[in-house]
Amino acid sequence: MKSVPDIFSYRQYWARRFGAAPVLPMSREEMDALGWDSCDVIIVTGDAYVDHPSFGMALIGRLLEAQGFRVGIIAQPDWRSKDDFLKLGPPNLFYGITAGNMDSMVNRYTSDRRMRSDDAYTPDGLAGKRPDRAVIVYAQRAREACGDKPVIIGGIEASLRRIAHYDYWSDKVRRSILPDAKADLLVYGNAERALVEIAHRLARGTPVSDIRDVRGTAYMTSDIPEGWTVMDASSVDHPLRVETYPNPYHAEAGCDRSGQETGSEAIIHFGRIRERVDPDRTVMRLPSYNQVARDKVRYAHASRIFHMETNPGNARALVQQHGKRYVWLNPPPIPLSTAELDRIYELPYTRRPHPGYGRARIPAWEMIRFSVNIMRGCFGGCTFCSITEHEGRIIQNRSEDSIIREIESIRDEAPGFTGHISDLGGPTANMYRLKCKSEVIESACRRLSCVFPDVCSNLVTDHKPLVDLYRRARRVRGVKKVLIASGVRYDLAIRSPEYVRELVTHHVGGYLKIAPEHIEPGPLSKMMKPGIATYDRFKKLFDKYSRAAGKEQYLIPYFISAHPGTSDEDMLNLALWLKENGFRLDKVQAFLPTPLAIASAMYHSGKNPLRKVSHDSEDVAIVRAAGRRRLHKAFLRYHDPVNWPVLRKALKRMGRADLIGNGKRHLVPAWQPDGGRGGQNKRLAPQGGRRRASGRSTVGPGGWPRSRSTR
Repeated sequence: MKSVPDIFSYRQYWARRFGAAPVLPMSREEMDALGWDSCDVIIVTGDAYVDHPSFGMALIGRLLEAQGFRVGIIAQPDWRSKDDFLKLGPPNLFYGITAGNMDSMVNRYTSDRRMRSDDAYTPDGLAGKRPDRAVIVYAQRAREACGDKPVIIGGIEASLRRIAHYDYWSDKVRRSILPDAKADLLVYGNAERALVEIAHRLARGTPVSDIRDVRGTAYMTSDIPEGWTVMDASSVDHPLRVETYPNPYHAEAGCDRSGQETGSEAIIHFGRIRERVDPDRTVMRLPSYNQVARDKVRYAHASRIFHMETNPGNARALVQQHGKRYVWLNPPPIPLSTAELDRIYELPYTRRPHPGYGRARIPAWEMIRFSVNIMRGCFGGCTFCSITEHEGRIIQNRSEDSIIREIESIRDEAPGFTGHISDLGGPTANMYRLKCKSEVIESACRRLSCVFPDVCSNLVTDHKPLVDLYRRARRVRGVKKVLIASGVRYDLAIRSPEYVRELVTHHVGGYLKIAPEHIEPGPLSKMMKPGIATYDRFKKLFDKYSRAAGKEQYLIPYFISAHPGTSDEDMLNLALWLKENGFRLDKVQAFLPTPLAIASAMYHSGKNPLRKVSHDSEDVAIVRAAGRRRLHKAFLRYHDPVNWPVLRKALKRMGRADLIGNGKRHLVPAWQPDGGRGGQNKRLAPQGGRRRASGRSTVGPGGWPRSRSTR
């Protein structure tokens, strides 16, 4: 991995003399109390301001403050005019624009494109406090307010829309968010390293138009700079022979078991062309916006190329034409070191909402107020997930000492703490300190997942550092219980039975959520998830150690309906598996195509970007019609009487009327209760265990919910 300066090694800006603010100001009155006449940076966010490191505006704001800058927050402004964007005055350096911790469209709409009734990131959960496509709207209003000030966009919404992307809500390919937002720069991924460098350059008087070499940034340009080798994306997918440079589309690409170091230059042969290129001065040309908007196969191909260029160790710059201009993406940022991550998470956060919100509830904060983030990133590569596109595949870890200090801080300072840490985790629960055995191999690798189709032999899967962390966290004075709420990657956990024993014995509060997502090989192969046999192996360990601890504990599995590659028969088989294992799901997740995700490219194109893409390449079955999407969700909630009519109709169409009846072997009963649901529906414990409600069984003959009448 390339060497970069520590983000805390910059000389602090002169405004450091003001010291750290008790809370970053949201009004001129607060600025006056701090002695500020202006802000150097103003962060505009679609979330309520919570001064906690799990909230992006707080983390970036406190980091820039530590660099000596005065940072103000404009949270959930009225976007209908520019007035709110001027309430702190113009920034001296730049506006930083983010939609918040979620993409604004995901935040506002369900997978059925219905508007959500609440917003967990808003005081009292009120909906409607942010606009659709918030980054674009906020950036345009900031430009109206102070047209001469740089506008820099970032956060997950900007990250996932940095090139031409399929937009589920408009059902079309939209161009990069950069030209729509009219922003000067876009920072993608974990933006700390990029924003610190940009802020210091602007403070030294460098025009924003001259900042073109910062990793993890994107910008609009009229031409390709001199000295760069332009490589067309179509050539990369059809190499005849490659010397020293790893084939990016080989299943084990970059995972040289010998660990032999590759050269800094590569000789690549395309047909009769022999070209020596410097990877650091090579830009990959993606199909243009017009091409991917018109041709779904080209879109899938562009998605494939994009995801192969995400490893900071070998990624090249990308360029995509939009009309007469280009979107230029510099390579991804170099991951933060443990020391850098520790300092970021130990900045002087209050760990609570801005006092201006009074006693209003902010549900997202209440959920994580007693949790601790121990790592970033995910190398699972699940195609439906956006973590990889945003945080990257390389795990960034905090030190054990830093994590323990945060637990002690929660114990001593967090209001309402009762001794229970709600989570030690991150994107996953158990990737802490897992990494490739060789930095050389890691820097050359272009695999999309370290665990699919099987765990890579070069991946170190030792969970001992995590077990040691759990044990030390439990010993902290005043801590009664440490729970693990982040999802456990069970294909890794079974590699370390000692970890499973530790987890099950001490850190499960009766239920442990886990995400097999499906049981059938068709959809699982498109998700890049392990087979159900791996889940069964984990369950055996879970049950074994639960019994040894004398505890009655259950796994709560999560599944996705209507994912690309899923057939009606696949969902039927999943429903039968759920019934056989005694699961009754209260809530289900329908596939939601988020921008840039590989599964979203499948959904839009009907092609599989996990393999070489052409008009004749593998077609992927897509569940697009609303009726079929409802059917797939109904299979997951086979026990709900509301779903029985549609399931009976589908079973007859599929030739499986034998599954309709009142016996235990049937999936749905032949009778229908009056009044719809016909009684309460509670989740059954696995393996036939049943709950009771109000002392009365809610389960009738054949395992169906009781009803006042049966027909």
